[in-house]
Amino acid sequence: MASESGLKKNRRTLILLFVVLCAPIIASYTLYFFGVRPGTTVNYGELLQVKPLAGTALNQADQTIFRMRQLRGKWVMAMVDSGKCDEQCQKKLYYMRQVRLTQHKEKDRVERLWLIDDGEVPAPEIVKDFEGVLLINAKDSDLLSEIPAAVSHRDHIYLIDPIGNLMMRFPKNPDPAQMAKDIKRLLKVSQLEHAMGTDQKH
Repeated sequence: MASESGLKKNRRTLILLFVVLCAPIIASYTLYFFGVRPGTTVNYGELLQVKPLAGTALNQADQTIFRMRQLRGKWVMAMVDSGKCDEQCQKKLYYMRQVRLTQHKEKDRVERLWLIDDGEVPAPEIVKDFEGVLLINAKDSDLLSEIPAAVSHRDHIYLIDPIGNLMMRFPKNPDPAQMAKDIKRLLKVSQLEHAMGTDQKH
């Protein structure tokens, strides 16, 4: 009888521990994924219908197949643009770099992804200036068809969550300070998930 009572107590303790540990994760996904829309929240970016990004592309660095699951566990800022990369393109790269840096000790939880939609190879000086961004040849990739655009894919910086869901896009010519606030908030509410080790290292 005492053994059965102890077992029930242990079960209740485990359930309570699970709820406490998962509360921040549940809160973050409830806030961003279940029908809360701009006007009722403080987010700057436009919340999208959440969906996983499927499909493959080609990593320009080593010519290997790229899939979004390779970035599982990271928040990803993504942009679509030509490999020739005009001034507007470079501005997006700059914003992504600076927004990541403003996350300070949490910056390693954020990746930057450049989906190159025309197969062009970026100039070496651009690659050097924005070191660390993943260069992905997405020409003819079904990845691009998964990404919604108000007018053009090239207008936006997108945000992908740690399980590979596209969930937000920032406006054309965004305010990087507001972008940084959105990402900081998401990192904060998912901090416990990261501390528990569910964010994978790459």
